[in-house]
Amino acid sequence: MTAVDADRFRAVMAAVCAPVTIVTAVSADGHPCGATVSSFTSLSLDPPLVAVAFDRRSALLASVRGAGRFGVNLLGEGQDDLAVLFATRGADRFGGETAWFADDGLPRLRDAAGWVACDLDRTVEAGDHQLLFGRVTALGRAERPPLVYAHRTFGTHSRYAERPRPPITDLIAACAR
Repeated sequence: MTAVDADRFRAVMAAVCAPVTIVTAVSADGHPCGATVSSFTSLSLDPPLVAVAFDRRSALLASVRGAGRFGVNLLGEGQDDLAVLFATRGADRFGGETAWFADDGLPRLRDAAGWVACDLDRTVEAGDHQLLFGRVTALGRAERPPLVYAHRTFGTHSRYAERPRPPITDLIAACAR
């Protein structure tokens, strides 16, 4: 088998547009914890499952496995600062600057574009990562463009505002402002 150069693999994968999420949990000592995760996807409709991948050394992975639950905050356009904060080692992620609240017993970030609460369904060993399957127990969304990451930069879907929407969506969005 031919080995693939790790730097080249990273460079090619950087071109893949990924959603930007912050996965959250409650630690064994009852404190909120979270980290930026771009390896997130929906997996199944019946039952409703999502998947996230964590580096095996992740402190958040240990908290999620211990709690058996996790939340996924789908970030929206303009929330780059949250993504960077939750990706920074040693940062006070749930300090005074981060607006959050408990939802379904999990830390949820205020103004995220979407929210998914999950029970840990199973884990799969995957190289230097673990793939976690979460059974969705609660969810919600806000009407805002998603934050995505590609080519080592943040952005959003370029035609998000132009997509067709049912008129009721416009009325709900206007009332929410």
